[in-house]
Amino acid sequence: MLPRKLADLIRKMPLTEGENRTAVPYLSVYRFSTDNIIMPNEGSPYLYFIAGGSMRLHTPSGIMDYVEGQFSVSSIDTPFCGEVLTRSAHADFLAVCVGFTAEEVISVVLELEDGLAERILCGEAVSAKAEASIASCLCKLFGICGERDLLAFMSAQIKREILFYTLLSACGRQFLQSIIGISHAGEIYEANTWIKRNFRENFTVETLAKERHMSVSSFHQKFKNAVGMGPLQCQKRLRLTEARRQMLNESVAVTDAAMDVGYESVSQFIRDYKKMFGASPKDDILSLRRQMKVEP
Repeated sequence: MLPRKLADLIRKMPLTEGENRTAVPYLSVYRFSTDNIIMPNEGSPYLYFIAGGSMRLHTPSGIMDYVEGQFSVSSIDTPFCGEVLTRSAHADFLAVCVGFTAEEVISVVLELEDGLAERILCGEAVSAKAEASIASCLCKLFGICGERDLLAFMSAQIKREILFYTLLSACGRQFLQSIIGISHAGEIYEANTWIKRNFRENFTVETLAKERHMSVSSFHQKFKNAVGMGPLQCQKRLRLTEARRQMLNESVAVTDAAMDVGYESVSQFIRDYKKMFGASPKDDILSLRRQMKVEP
């Protein structure tokens, strides 16, 4: 299987805990022997391919599980940490991160022919072989990591192939919608990353806009176009998602979870929680535990 072949190629590197840089500037390997997974701290789009083990991410869209051979693409829903569900035969979790810039994504999109970009945006161009194709590209890339001259020429080409197959994947539509058609894409992704890291803190849209030399209306609209919601709504969803994770995984009390993520009013937390998840925190967690067969 391609994921196993990829893992074998990766393990030829001297791996340490956490992030491992490679000879390719946009390529990193993540290895974790603990239960916690720290997601890449990127201010731009990236692909996170699972090469060994499986993981769970708690996102505003739901609880997402990924196994060997699958990948996630950074978006508003991508948290900064996840958890290991199963380990590889080497008793660890192994993943590959491929970093992009918004400009690189748009460059590939502009070269698509026969209305393919439009079909991706309509959800009509999804390839069932996208994950295997990306795994094949990564195998090719790690296979030439020791050949400097070849790598210097091929790495850019392989990156474009990975981007192409990412656009043809099941998450291609969302990925493309989050990038194409907005200027200042780098600033928007950077702002999105800042909010993810600081969602517990109070901030204003005015401050975020001023720091990026934009008007409030322009910043708010570009942010909403890129991530599907405004900055403050993004903060609220991140707070509620993290509180949900704490209550489900760590049995944290409702009040403690609300206070930890930045709420000053528990009643407001419960109202927001019910509006987002459709049930009160207590009822929602009990329902999730029944569905996931997790003991309280």
